[in-house]
Amino acid sequence: MLSLKKYLSIAVFLFLLSCQSEMDEQTNTAQGTISNVSPLTTYLQRVAMVQTVQDNIIDRSSYCTIKLPYTVTVNNAKIAVNTTADYQKVIDNINANNYDDDIVKIDFPVTMVYYNYIEKDIPNEADFNSLIDYWNLYPDLLSKINGLNIDYPITINIYNSANQVASSASITDDQAFFNFIKNLNASQYISLKYPISVLDYNNQTKVISNNLDFENAIKYAIDYCPENNIVALDFVTAITNGSWGIPYYFTDSDKTSSYSGYSFVFKSDKSVVATKGSTTETGTWETIVQNNVRELQLNFSSELLSKLNTNWKLFEFNNSQIRLRTVSNSTNYLYFEKN
Repeated sequence: MLSLKKYLSIAVFLFLLSCQSEMDEQTNTAQGTISNVSPLTTYLQRVAMVQTVQDNIIDRSSYCTIKLPYTVTVNNAKIAVNTTADYQKVIDNINANNYDDDIVKIDFPVTMVYYNYIEKDIPNEADFNSLIDYWNLYPDLLSKINGLNIDYPITINIYNSANQVASSASITDDQAFFNFIKNLNASQYISLKYPISVLDYNNQTKVISNNLDFENAIKYAIDYCPENNIVALDFVTAITNGSWGIPYYFTDSDKTSSYSGYSFVFKSDKSVVATKGSTTETGTWETIVQNNVRELQLNFSSELLSKLNTNWKLFEFNNSQIRLRTVSNSTNYLYFEKN
């Protein structure tokens, strides 16, 4: 539950936001505050990450990209990669003949750019292979959300509850947005100034009017942009493999601490065993796909665990993280993370 001081601080922030001009209120009113731990904040940061999948045919990693320009050799042909359009030249060379080796050889040195905008100079092939091996140790790292390009600049209203100072920031590109979110602290509350225009992976412009619109657009990109679905995963296989904890649970307020220490094992017979210390409770789970959305239904009987008995909608998952939500009058979240 929010402390009285923090509650009053947020109320002051909302009041300050409401004191815009009448026209500004009609077209650009902020539609709700978020903090550095809000789900939308983390999704937005992933939208703003470096685009890293376009050159996977060359660097074999979705967590970094080679900084342009550079040169590669494919099947004895030198190819200058000066723009992103030149990736297609590499693909065309590989597809031109079924009987050559199709090995892509990078001309070193190059500079690698990580998904978080950190750059590293790579002098030779050995260092490059070591770097790729390192990233391969983290196959389930939640990577960039592709297929959603923000039309900058955007304005963000900020309220700092520690010193009760309100301000605003103009964000001009993805890197600035990524770093802005990265540098948010626990006492800061932000509100995006709407409307915001985004371009989807079909080059269709969509006008975002509020936080839920933005989250739904991100969900659509996760589900349908091919660059977000490079590896095919099966939900039932993932959830029945190993044990899971709850790193985040939000219903009207953050209630994660109530489930600290719990371990959940989902079994193929549709039972789920929740354990904390010497306490064990067995419930059931079921999953169906309805209207192209996968749902997870939990059923426990104890007072605490029965609060999880909601028809959750799957937002995204991989082998180590499962993110669920419900949307009605408010949006609630349940995250599972592999122990």
